[in-house]
Amino acid sequence: MKFPRFKDIKLSIRKKLTLALSSIALILLVSSIISIVEYRRMSDYVSELIALNIRSINSAQHLALVTDSYNLSLLAVIGDETSNKLPDFDQENFLSQCDSLKSGLASQRAVDMADSLIYAHSAYLQTALELQNVISSDFIDSRQWYFERLQPKFKIFRYYSESLTQLIYEDLENNSENFEAGFYRGIVPGSVSVLAGILLVLLLLYFILVYYATPITKMQRGMSDYLASGRKYNYDFDGDDQLKELNNGVRDIIEENIELKRRRGKQ
Repeated sequence: MKFPRFKDIKLSIRKKLTLALSSIALILLVSSIISIVEYRRMSDYVSELIALNIRSINSAQHLALVTDSYNLSLLAVIGDETSNKLPDFDQENFLSQCDSLKSGLASQRAVDMADSLIYAHSAYLQTALELQNVISSDFIDSRQWYFERLQPKFKIFRYYSESLTQLIYEDLENNSENFEAGFYRGIVPGSVSVLAGILLVLLLLYFILVYYATPITKMQRGMSDYLASGRKYNYDFDGDDQLKELNNGVRDIIEENIELKRRRGKQ
């Protein structure tokens, strides 16, 4: 099947102008839709990540506070010589919160750090269980045990807790930067559409000036020359629309008028 060439397709002035303006409108519309969709997609994605980071930070800080409180309770038991009952610690709830914390982490480094945090806390609790025997023993100084054996395990836990929080803050900062970058990626299509619209308007202006304004001006000049001095109308241009037909009609009318005057002059 042989398709007609573009220059072989004959379009009216109305259709040419309609096609040009519709092309501009379509490009601007498509670019705007792309810009809105891209910005919305990036905004939703990064906003969700930021929300997860904030929840993870709150969870990590809550776990640290719970362990701090338990550690102080152990110190209180050691300081109270009349008490030998260990404070309760909900290990199951703690691990459940740790699992919830891990599910909201985006980077593998943060997940690995969360695992280290869980292992450190387990080691701390395992050591804390020794307190019951320490208190009942007459040979072990409970304060010395607390500061020389339990506190090092607690410090390891605090190190992993602070490191995990720092990693989450870094993820939060990266996500914030991605949100900003996504904003610019979202407005780029809109900016491009505006520039493309301006370019197309300039092209349309050039098209109208070259193919319509200039021929009409020259047609008017040719008619003025004929009316002023009887000069023959000889303007011609390439085209296939109504303007070409109008120019041919003007030429035919002027030539007929010249021929009529010539015949009258002979009579």
